Amino acid sequence: MVSSAQISLKIRQGFILVFVLIVALPALFFSIGRAYYATLVDATEKTLEAHLYSLISEVEFLSDGISMPRTILAPELNRLNSDTYALVYQENTLVWYSESAVNLTVTPDVSQTQAGASEFKKVRYNGEDYRQLSLTVILGNAEQSQQAKFILLKKNSALLALMSEFRNTLVNWMLIMGVVIAALMAIGFVWNARPLQRLDKEITEVEAGERDKISGLYPVELTTIKADLNLLLDSQRRQKERYRASLSDLAHALKTPLAVLKSSPLAADSEAQEQLDRINAMIEHQLKRAATGGSDTWKKQTTVKPVLDSILNAMGKVYLDKGIDFTADCDQSAAFLGDKTDLMEILGNIIDNACKACVHKVDITVKTDTEKGIVFIISDDGPGIPENKREELLQRGSRLDTYEAGHGVGMAIVSDLVASYHGKIIIDYSELGGAQFTIEFSDDQNH
Repeated sequence: MVSSAQISLKIRQGFILVFVLIVALPALFFSIGRAYYATLVDATEKTLEAHLYSLISEVEFLSDGISMPRTILAPELNRLNSDTYALVYQENTLVWYSESAVNLTVTPDVSQTQAGASEFKKVRYNGEDYRQLSLTVILGNAEQSQQAKFILLKKNSALLALMSEFRNTLVNWMLIMGVVIAALMAIGFVWNARPLQRLDKEITEVEAGERDKISGLYPVELTTIKADLNLLLDSQRRQKERYRASLSDLAHALKTPLAVLKSSPLAADSEAQEQLDRINAMIEHQLKRAATGGSDTWKKQTTVKPVLDSILNAMGKVYLDKGIDFTADCDQSAAFLGDKTDLMEILGNIIDNACKACVHKVDITVKTDTEKGIVFIISDDGPGIPENKREELLQRGSRLDTYEAGHGVGMAIVSDLVASYHGKIIIDYSELGGAQFTIEFSDDQNH
């Protein structure tokens, strides 16, 4: 249960980490990049606007035109091969340009615009992009005035160069952030999983019978689960004790009248004696179950091979005269999640009946399956069991004509035990020609 929760938690944590590293950080990278580029464009407009008003403040109005000082205040416009240029037009004629525009070969758009209205836009001249700020002003006074258009250009490649440098820096920091975030999340995942691991360990110890309840200290989120599990354990323990006491009392109460019946004239009848023996066998079985049923079977883990070897050794002696050829294939690590006595009862009854029904061969296979859990397959070369008789075989007190020596109460006990572990019995024909009993116990069912 907890192992599945841990796997589910790790999967969710993995999705979160993948989301952060593959979706969140790249989205943050592009968002920051776009915001920075927008800031660069806005800063460029502000810078060009400052240069523009600086030029207007330095222009000198003359009767035959305008005059500009040899060196202007903006250093970018005084430097050759700069990426910023200033041009002044009057009546679509270039009347002044900054020193930075000496080698400029482009002719900007000088179409007339409304005086006093500035315009900032991205333009393309001779295959290269520029950011252009233009303003048409009226110079002079009320008696004599002239109109001039100021144009400032800045290469867009300058913005892209700054953007590229910023992105390289941002990538480096994002990589550092990704590594740091991944490390912190991994540490957080391990730290958060520790209580689940401790709880899983305690539950495993309870299953192995090494402890009776869960007693560790856990976070608030797991405290309720801990309390519920301990409540379940206590409830099951009390129920098992009541069951054992009631079953023991009932079996002991039946022993005395059964002894009287067996010593009475009624027991002289062979058929009546057989029925009394069957009743006595059932009582002995229930007494044995009552004696061993006080502990919780779900806590126990029984290695199958020693139990199977013990049963086959006993059967070999019981049916020595029949010369049965036993074949057993059982993994050393195969384990039955239940009580050893119950496993012996299940296998003992079925193998005993197979021995009674077989001609001379009985095969036993025990295997573990990831989906079905542990599977027992017992086959014989006897007459087999017809399909229309298989359900009847598992009913208490039923006995098939072809299996007169067995498959009566024993098979009903097996059916009850398998059902108590939420397993299932499948009866079919075997490859040997007789009956095949397949018993499946999944790991989830045993829990």
